[in-house]
Amino acid sequence: MNNIVEAKGLVKSYGSFRALDGVDLSIPTGAITGLIGPNGAGKTTTLKALIGLCDVEGELNVAGRDPRESRHKLMEDVCFIADVGILPKWLKVSQVIDYVEAVHPKFHRTRAEKFLSTTEIPANKRIKELSKGMVTQLHLALVMAIDVKLLVLDEPTIGLDIIYRKEFYDRLLNEYYDDNCTIIISTHQVEEVETLLSQLLFICKGKIVLDTLMNDLPNTFTEVIVEPQNIEKANHLNPIHIRELLGKKCYTFESVARTELEQLGECLTPTVADLFVAKMKETRHG
Repeated sequence: MNNIVEAKGLVKSYGSFRALDGVDLSIPTGAITGLIGPNGAGKTTTLKALIGLCDVEGELNVAGRDPRESRHKLMEDVCFIADVGILPKWLKVSQVIDYVEAVHPKFHRTRAEKFLSTTEIPANKRIKELSKGMVTQLHLALVMAIDVKLLVLDEPTIGLDIIYRKEFYDRLLNEYYDDNCTIIISTHQVEEVETLLSQLLFICKGKIVLDTLMNDLPNTFTEVIVEPQNIEKANHLNPIHIRELLGKKCYTFESVARTELEQLGECLTPTVADLFVAKMKETRHG
């Protein structure tokens, strides 16, 4: 499988603060990749680098182009939605659709109108008259109506309630995504995207601290609810994280054979949220 994104040694500094500190990543064509990290970890800087909005040092290729040199051509194949939909507040909803249709050759008006028909957004309302949730829905409708090779989403469902968030991700998977499109999602709501992802990236302090395919998680990471008599044995196997779970000790291990861990207690595959906590604590304390 070819990679739509190849990055090596990306570095970006703002004064004395290093937002990216040698980022290496490869994203396969057709993947749905989750980029997860705490605030200030470098998520948005990474995404902006991929679409040419942020100049960085290092090697970078996105959809066959260097975003720093060919951003105009690249944006024919890439679409980006940030956490806040910046749409002209004086325009009506219908006028926004007219504008996007006029400037983007891969925009499908009927697809956008179909999405909006399931919302309560009136076509004759101006953007400034819409609620934050409606503005977000409108922005999503526009983005999902554009055929691109790479869709980059930075906290895409901020401002939506849980019903609309679920509807968005369902539509993203069932109506938008196909094997020719790659999606990168940066979000704090990891539980909502966990079942969508095929690749998982964790970033902390400007470095990628985890890069794995979701199918490989059970073979690499194991949580064990350790029996009291096995605590000492578990400690000697160098867990990356220990937490309390219903009065018991739950240990997270990386690259330790499950056959060995099964002797300590009940074995589970950690959720993305639990694995994220474990890796962040390991990185900060390591």
